[in-house]
Amino acid sequence: MTTERILWADDEIDLLKPHILFLEQKGYHVTTVNNGSEAIDQVRDNYFDIVFLDENMPGVTGLVALQRIKEIDPTIPVVMITKSEEEHIMEDAIGSKISDYLIKPVNPNQILLSLKKNLDEKRLVSEKTSNDYRQEFREISMRLGDRMDAEEWGEFHKKLVHWSMELAGMQDEGMAEIFRTQRMEANDQFTRFIKKNYTDWLKNPSTAPIMSHTLVKNKVSPILKDSKEAVFMVVIDNLRYDQWKTIQPRLKEFFRVDSEELFYAILPTATHYARNALFAGMMPSEIEKVHPNLWMNEDEEGGKNMHEEELMAAQLKRLGHDLKFSYNKITNLNAGKKLNDSFSNLLNNKLNVIVYNFVDMLSHARTEMEVIKELADDEPAYRSITASWFEHSPLLDIIKKVAENNCTLIITTDHGTIRVENPVKVVGDRNTNTNLRYKVGKNLNYNVKEVFEVRNPADAFLPKVNVSSAFIFAQNNDFFVYPNNYNQFVNFYQNTFQHGGISMEEVLIPFAVLKAK
Repeated sequence: MTTERILWADDEIDLLKPHILFLEQKGYHVTTVNNGSEAIDQVRDNYFDIVFLDENMPGVTGLVALQRIKEIDPTIPVVMITKSEEEHIMEDAIGSKISDYLIKPVNPNQILLSLKKNLDEKRLVSEKTSNDYRQEFREISMRLGDRMDAEEWGEFHKKLVHWSMELAGMQDEGMAEIFRTQRMEANDQFTRFIKKNYTDWLKNPSTAPIMSHTLVKNKVSPILKDSKEAVFMVVIDNLRYDQWKTIQPRLKEFFRVDSEELFYAILPTATHYARNALFAGMMPSEIEKVHPNLWMNEDEEGGKNMHEEELMAAQLKRLGHDLKFSYNKITNLNAGKKLNDSFSNLLNNKLNVIVYNFVDMLSHARTEMEVIKELADDEPAYRSITASWFEHSPLLDIIKKVAENNCTLIITTDHGTIRVENPVKVVGDRNTNTNLRYKVGKNLNYNVKEVFEVRNPADAFLPKVNVSSAFIFAQNNDFFVYPNNYNQFVNFYQNTFQHGGISMEEVLIPFAVLKAK
């Protein structure tokens, strides 16, 4: 039985006694007043869960009372009830952030529906979502038993992301745990799929899905040939598919999504490898061979992504694009503001590449800074902080200008990231790299069942630093730790977001083409 408190203000409140009795029989506690002044006083002096407010009361009108009530308690839901269907009254009420708008005469079921929507929506949505997922649980489990191809895995990941976002924050923790278990199983199956097919894709490109090194050739190049306006390619580093779906609604005001798909990040799913491959249109070992002055190996000092502009220029030339393009890498707020201020200059280029590094920095900051760990404690929070950044970033201002100038917008990334939970022991010498999701070295010691190993880097088109060097990749939500200081290391890195290994979250990443409205 419900115990919510309702305030109902109407100058003809006596005529509404049947409605009041109906609500009281349903368990609601209803306080009635017959003018706007009393409604304001009641809200000031008492607690109510919701207010029903007649618009056309003598003296203090419903609209005036609405404004005063919102000044007292901005969070209280107010339902406006009126005889009038005049558009300006509706607009004034909606502009004052009402929760619902009802036209007289109202019947008890209309009132009850409004109450359910405003007071019970979270619970009802949670129950409906749980029921819908229960119905689809078996279908998802059966799908995992099928032999899916690369495209089908992409669609399957989209479905899991949908449920991840639908189930986030819901009250049924048991159902959320069932989903986590199912997604773990899916990532195990996906890892087996990658281990079975990855090197074959690289040796036989005709059998491969779109990957980091083939994205520009197969997806961006045709857009450049067809577009009459400037094209803006925004690469948001470390952007998972669920993070893209979180920021996408903010773009609906300016763009329609012309196409959206997932492509496969190469291994390691790390900036050094995946983003260089994207801009070069080549696998890392090919970059090292063709552009030795533009590639740096793990054991070399210096930035590993310092030559993306040159690599992109070489790829565009190879693809037959004789065009003017710009490249901008944004790593801080001031750089973003500066690019926004000089936006008009970008319209002189056929292609503008913008690499935005915030999400990657968020991932690293979350590992290193306790306050960020608390702000982005889990995946829903990680998505939320991404959305908040995007809403207030210079990037959104730039994107608005892209729409104003009727240009094509591409949003993509180099790799995703995964929240790691399970430590896996690895032993390596002091020259072994520090990444928690992949290791490369000549004296690695590990349990082969716990990793995807590439003993000959050439099989994965990766550089061979020395004769005996090998690569290993973490699977699912594993992360590599050394036996020395094991507990300290696990406590520090467990439940942080990492990249470099094999998971749907890291490998299956978004490529979206948006057209200005």
